[in-house]
Amino acid sequence: MRYKVAPPARSLDFLRTARTAIPLVPDDKADCCAAIQRATDVDNREQARSYLTFLQALGLVTETERGYHRTRAELNRDALATAARERVFLVAELLDAVAAGADSPGTAFEGVREEIPRWERERDPEWEADWRRRVEHILEWAVRFDMLAVENDSFVSSQ
Repeated sequence: MRYKVAPPARSLDFLRTARTAIPLVPDDKADCCAAIQRATDVDNREQARSYLTFLQALGLVTETERGYHRTRAELNRDALATAARERVFLVAELLDAVAAGADSPGTAFEGVREEIPRWERERDPEWEADWRRRVEHILEWAVRFDMLAVENDSFVSSQ
């Protein structure tokens, strides 16, 4: 399964702090979104939910019928890069687009535009603005995870 979530990029320390806010043992009474808000500077529940889902996509938390709990997966750039590439929608495609010469969020978006499901485009008249923002966030996460670098204000492959 590939997750379509792409919250604004933050530091690895932020991911570590958000993950630590999630219990080790699932608890159906725990409010994980509120816990992320308390532990970080995330100020609204919707954004906290986005980070919780992103943590899940990265394999740092998991959901059971009893609730969310943090995993024992390593939180290092290599492991995060692998998880993002495999489990976050458009990461692999954006890396390919950058390798093929897309050097900005705009050109990268154009390189993956056709990968965005038709139903996503049809359900929201503002789909393009939303997906352009997601592409920017994914590219920024790719830099944080050392999958991409920025040179002279352009994205370049770092691998």
